[in-house]
Amino acid sequence: MKLKLYILLLTGISISAVSCKTASKLYEKGNYTEAVELAAKKLQKDPDDPKLLNIIQSSYRYAVNDHETRIRANAESSNELKWEWIYNEYVSLQRMYDAIYRVPQVFTIVNPADYSSYLVTYREKAGDTRYDRGIAFMQRYDKQSYRNAYREFQAALKFKPGNRDVIQKMNEAYDYAVTNVVILPMQQQGGYVYSSYTVGGNNLDDQLIRNLQYNSGNEFVKFYSAWDARSQHIRVDKEVDMRLTNLDIGRYYDNRSTRKVSKEIVVKETVYKPDSIVKEYARVFANITTIKRTLQSTALLQVNVRDENGRRLWSENFSSNHNWSTEFSSFTGDERALSENDKQLINRRREFAPTESEIMRCLLDEISNNALYRIKSYFNQY
Repeated sequence: MKLKLYILLLTGISISAVSCKTASKLYEKGNYTEAVELAAKKLQKDPDDPKLLNIIQSSYRYAVNDHETRIRANAESSNELKWEWIYNEYVSLQRMYDAIYRVPQVFTIVNPADYSSYLVTYREKAGDTRYDRGIAFMQRYDKQSYRNAYREFQAALKFKPGNRDVIQKMNEAYDYAVTNVVILPMQQQGGYVYSSYTVGGNNLDDQLIRNLQYNSGNEFVKFYSAWDARSQHIRVDKEVDMRLTNLDIGRYYDNRSTRKVSKEIVVKETVYKPDSIVKEYARVFANITTIKRTLQSTALLQVNVRDENGRRLWSENFSSNHNWSTEFSSFTGDERALSENDKQLINRRREFAPTESEIMRCLLDEISNNALYRIKSYFNQY
């Protein structure tokens, strides 16, 4: 029992020493605000620790001096964001006050100042500044300025959470800042017959749009189907039209080769005695015909991006290939001429070529993935 008490006491002393040492290091490095917060946290457990009390008093004094010096310097600045900088300084000061307030015994010793009223004042000024900056950006009437305005209104909301005017302007700025892209139904030469081709049971147009919507890589670019854009009355900024300019499901091509094999075999055995056997040999022949069957299919997709006036801005072609092959053999002649390897080749089960729909799926999967990557890359510049 005494041993346990000794261990607990030693552990407590060690932890206290480490805590003090950590706060001391922060103080020595000039991180006075952090030193105050850490010392206050440790003093909650032992408010009579003399070393920590000394550290928190000294750290608080220096921290207040540093923050107030920066507040005076910022107040003299001509930068319109100075209210935000001042607000951040008061946040640090108030954070120290709150940390010390949690330890009543220490609070009476340090006697920290309450800066909550300053927070209200400068939070309001900082929020108004951000709001005014957003309004100024919106009056430039271009995409980049609307995006800058959106960012300013976002910053204003941090100081004015839930403010209806800020939220309204932020949404308005976003509507102007965003580039709405409509993905038109994919065409094939001759018309809109592509709808019969699906990938994984889903129309490829729909799959491409979903992938772009959930992983566009740019918050200021939104993708819609033509139907969604019409039904939701979306302003169209860009259109993407895709056309299968080539779709060739190939035909079989057989490459035939023949080789002649032979083997010397025993055709007759004459037994004169158990230990005297005379064998007669003869050579037998067979012809092995091997057919290598191949099937090559290709597809070519053209993607065009146009502006709201129909002017082409970007175009790229995407190709995909599907290659399939198999080999099978047959023979004529004497089967006894065949080796074991020949027999395995001849008896190999014939593979059937993939169906047209399977080939189509592979071709369009490859094209879709490549087109998705490039379309995303193109619109990431917006």
